[in-house]
Amino acid sequence: MIKFIKNFRKDENGAVTVDWVVLTAAVVGLAVAAYGTIQTNTQQLAADAGAIVGAESIGLTAATGSTTR
Repeated sequence: MIKFIKNFRKDENGAVTVDWVVLTAAVVGLAVAAYGTIQTNTQQLAADAGAIVGAESIGLTAATGSTTR
């Protein structure tokens, strides 16, 4: 039994697995945070662009086919 406990304390395979799980969770967490920031800013940019395009007024004259502003 004592030999089993000594071997168990020396074995580092489980510790390496825990390190990888923690690192992977950190990377996933950072990716989710970055995605949220990018999504919010993209939605705001699209709304601003839509407002600018929507405010423009371009008409066609029937006789010449040219555009007027």
